[in-house]
Amino acid sequence: MKLLLLEDDTALSNILIDFLEESYEVVHTYSMKKALSLSEENRFDIYIFDINLPDGDGISLLRELRAFNDETPTIFITAFHSVKYLQSAFESGANDFIKKPFDLEELAQRIENIKKHFGIDASIKLTQDISFDTSKHLLLAPSKEIHLSHKESECLHYFYKNRHRVISSDELLQNFWSLEEMPSDDTIRTIIKKLRKYIGKEHIVNIRGEGYRFE
Repeated sequence: MKLLLLEDDTALSNILIDFLEESYEVVHTYSMKKALSLSEENRFDIYIFDINLPDGDGISLLRELRAFNDETPTIFITAFHSVKYLQSAFESGANDFIKKPFDLEELAQRIENIKKHFGIDASIKLTQDISFDTSKHLLLAPSKEIHLSHKESECLHYFYKNRHRVISSDELLQNFWSLEEMPSDDTIRTIIKKLRKYIGKEHIVNIRGEGYRFE
């Protein structure tokens, strides 16, 4: 699992990196601008952002990421104890919030909770009979195994993490293809058609004129 850590306190960031690298792949930066660039160039499973930064703030960064349909689960760490920062963090799209000073094991448990909720780095039970191994790109049904292509697996995982929200074709295109390799809408339709065949049409619902929703 790959984490993006945005923390400008050198001492704290070194402690966090040493701790987190025991279990995860960690990319660290001190800069909001660099974090934005890294998020565009890489795919992360979880963001861990400080709020107060030398060149901005983590809340504004997350608002910008969410505006571009980046739904990567995010934990804020901060020295602020005011309720207004807590409210702003969650309004920006945060999934969790931890106040300094904190126990490293508490952070670990919050990360594990997000992994469980979003089906990160784990086997996901999609339906009563079908499980999805995200690491192996594999659907497991009672009588068969279905090997998904990388893009099919990415799209299905994205649907699951954003279940009950309508996902447009444009959103999928922007998240999983670069501008240089951007395919046509037919490519998305083909992937959706295959996924619906594998897990059932009733689980990826076509919302006419808007997109698709996982149920």
